[in-house]
Parts: sequence; C-alpha cells; structure tokens
Amino acid sequence: MNNFLFAAAENDAIANCKAGGMGDVVRDVPRQIAEKGDKVNVIVPSYGRLHQKGKFITTLSFELRGFEYTAELYEVEPKKILKNIYHYVIHHPEIEAGGIAHIYHDDPEEPFFTDAIKYFIFCTAVAEAVKQNAFGKLDIIHLHDWHSSLLLFLREYHLDYEILKKIRFVYSIHNLAIQGIRPFNDNYSSVKNWFPNVRYDEERLLDYRYPDCINLMAVGIRFADAVHTVSPSYKEDVMKPSSPPEFIGGEGLEKDLQLANEENRLFGILNGCNYKNINAEEKGHIYRNTVKALFRWLQEESKKYKADFLAHTGEKIMKYVGNRPKFIVSSVARLTEQKFYFFKRSPEAFVEILKKLEKVDGIFMLLGTGAPEYEDLFREMSYNHKNFIFTNGQSESLIDSMYLESDLYFMPSLFEPCGISQMLSMRNGNPCLVHHTGGLIDTVKHMKTGFGFDGDTYDKKIENMLSTFDVALDIFANDKSTWKKIQTSAKRVRFTWEKSVDKYYEVLYKV
Repeated sequence: MNNFLFAAAENDAIANCKAGGMGDVVRDVPRQIAEKGDKVNVIVPSYGRLHQKGKFITTLSFELRGFEYTAELYEVEPKKILKNIYHYVIHHPEIEAGGIAHIYHDDPEEPFFTDAIKYFIFCTAVAEAVKQNAFGKLDIIHLHDWHSSLLLFLREYHLDYEILKKIRFVYSIHNLAIQGIRPFNDNYSSVKNWFPNVRYDEERLLDYRYPDCINLMAVGIRFADAVHTVSPSYKEDVMKPSSPPEFIGGEGLEKDLQLANEENRLFGILNGCNYKNINAEEKGHIYRNTVKALFRWLQEESKKYKADFLAHTGEKIMKYVGNRPKFIVSSVARLTEQKFYFFKRSPEAFVEILKKLEKVDGIFMLLGTGAPEYEDLFREMSYNHKNFIFTNGQSESLIDSMYLESDLYFMPSLFEPCGISQMLSMRNGNPCLVHHTGGLIDTVKHMKTGFGFDGDTYDKKIENMLSTFDVALDIFANDKSTWKKIQTSAKRVRFTWEKSVDKYYEVLYKV
C-alpha cells in the first residue's frame, strides 16, 4: 500500500473549505487513489474554525521568527466517510479565515501579506507533523498551488526537515496567475523574518520581476520532482510568454516551465469530473430556486447593500415562472478578469448577444459574485436589459438547476487551466460555447460537442465570439437534428478521474 499526503489551502471533502476548483480536485483525486487500495491523508489549514468539532491528534512545536511556535493537529470528519482517506487540519491562532470564502485574505496594499504568514505557519507545521510520523511513512506528498509550496523550500534548506528529502514531491498548478510573491527581507511577512536561521540561495527562489522577493509559485515549479498542469493544452500555453489580453501564458515563469519540461518533470493531465452520486435537482425548478435564493439573501445582513437589486432580479424572474423562454443561455462563475474580461472590455458585445437572444425569445442567466467592478457592470446591465437575469449570489441548488435546464452554457474565459463548469454542463447534455484556450480546447470540440471561438487579435476574438453565437442560435432554431447530435455527443463524452489518476500514477507518482 502506498501512503500519500495531500497538502492544500482547500478541500471540498470537508464542509466550508472550498473557494474554487482546487477544492474539487483535492476532494476527488484522493477518492480515486483510495479506490486503488492506497492510503491518502489530506491536510489543510483550520482557518480558526474547521478544527472545532475535530479529534485532537497531537501538538506540533517548531521554530519560526526565532521563537517556538505551537500548532495543533486535528482529524476532522468529512462530508462522506470513505475507506483509506483521512482528513486533517492544522490549527494556530495566526492562521485566520480570510474574506474570500472564509479562506483567503485580500490585502490590496501588500498582496499576499496575510496569506503568506498563515501558509508559512501551516507548511512548517505540516513538515513537523511529517517529521513526527503523524501520517505514517509517506511515499508521495502532493502539493497544490503556492500555498503549500513552502514545503519544498523546507525540504531544500531547513536542516530540521531533511526527512522530506526521502519523499517524492508532486506540485499541481491550478492558477498560475496567483504566485505568492513576498520580500526576502525588511518586512514582517518576509522569508528572513519567519526563517531567520535558515540559510538559502536567493538566486534559486527569486521572482524575475522583483528580484528582492521570493516567488512561491516558482519554488513549486523549480523544486518539485514532478510538476503538473491541469490540462494538456494549458501545459503548452504556460511554456509561452503572456501577451495580454490576446494571450495568457506563463505569466513570467515560462522559462522555469520550459526547463521543467526539458527535464521531463512537466506534465499536462486533464482534471476529471464526477459522474457518480450526483446531487440532481428536479427539472422545472430553475425559477423557483432563483426566487428561493433571492428571498434567503434578502434576509442576510451582509447582502443589505444590494437588497434593491435582489428584489429587482426577483421581479424579473417572476415573468418566466409560468412562461418559459424559448432559449436559455447560462453562465456560472466567479466574477473576475479571467472569466469575464471580454464582457468588461467590450460590453457592447454582450449587449449584442442579449439583442440576438431577444429576437428568439431567449434569456441570459448569470450567477456569481466577485470583483466589485464586475458586479457593478452586470447589475447595471440587468437594470437596462430585461432578458438578462443576473443572480448576484451563491446557491448550490440554483447552480444545479442552471446546469440542468440551460440550452447553451457560455464560458468566454480569457484563459482556463482546465475548467469544470463546461464538464458539468456537458454531463447534462448541454452544449457549451467557449473561448478555445487551455483546458477548454481539450474538452469542447467545435460543432461536435459544443462551439468554440478564438482569434489572432482581441478584435478578431470578439468578432468570432459573436459569429459563433449566431451559428449556435441558427442550429438550435433551424437544424434540430444537428443540435440533438451535439447534445448527445456532449452528454456521452466522459472526463473521468479514473483515467486521469491512472496517468498520475504513471508519470507524476511513479508508483
């Protein structure tokens, strides 16, 4: 039996520990490993709350900032108890919940200041737990994004944790744009402040743009035994320099990624999707679930600032309760530059889409929260366009209904390491219209399982987005047999974790 440790910032196998797709991966991959008969330990920070009903395992003592720090290791109960999987959290008072999903902090003036502190503590506590044999003898440690990459710094340079050198380390990149950059010196949230007695080589750790800083994403890429991107096409993208907004690639780390590839350490393996025990909503509940979510949010103190808008959305949706539109386009995503840059920069293109929908008695449903400037844009558009339903909140039942009942799922991501929304929509037999980038190239085949657009320039991308939308509308209205064929092909395609994890064993884990 092989023994694995997954270290990450998120784990959706336990309640209230997910902000994005990383949480899904850290939930699903261990399940597949456990099905093979191997043992998996999964560890995340407690964020001051996740340990509260957990079982205390041990106290962990280690040195940081020249002082003795003490953290606590707890085993916690997952949403679903499965054989061979054990879930843990690290509790320390300085590992606090942030404002983003009660996980991450947003420090506008000094990016990563607070998060770096809590993940410095978390990673050192995990290293100490490994040293104390808290998880048994480990064969593989699988790290996810910059939040856990400090374990590789400790393996390379910290004399107390040389035990880590005996273990194979795998590093998965989920979001290359967020790199965890902090100063080496002269800052409370700096490497020197937290590890004053560790001798390290700045040249091997530095950020190319800010050479007085460590780049923790780069640490993962430079020091891991295997580096993993979450789709094959994204692997190709990240080895090229970014040229925004037309192309988002290696984000300054393309040379490190090229070197990892030359050293046969870089692998692109597509994320999987869950096809078992799906929480399915009943058909026909999409508007009811919208109204239920709106009434719930209207009662929340934190939503009072947008109560008028929520009421406005409720009034709009009531029109469709007994009068279903002929065509529903939907989108579910965090409102960020990555997901909706095209609409923010070219709102007239989005208006054009709404006009095209109006002609066929169609609506566009968008659900999400995120950056204030994106929320403001979509709220304003909702006031101005009667067939745009913007649900400015989060509701699992409504999301399930949207995936189930949409006619076309729209995903115009500027870049996409893998993407899960398109898989969830296709799972229900709904074609997707996507920007052909990263994992969307690997999952949506134009005119076969959905529709894809691209272009050599920004203007060409926008032009092609609109013309591809016209193609989709035309097929839906005038060529039902082709539409049915695309729907059936979308539903049949399978992106299984079983297939992905088999590949993990072959090239990442080498066991």
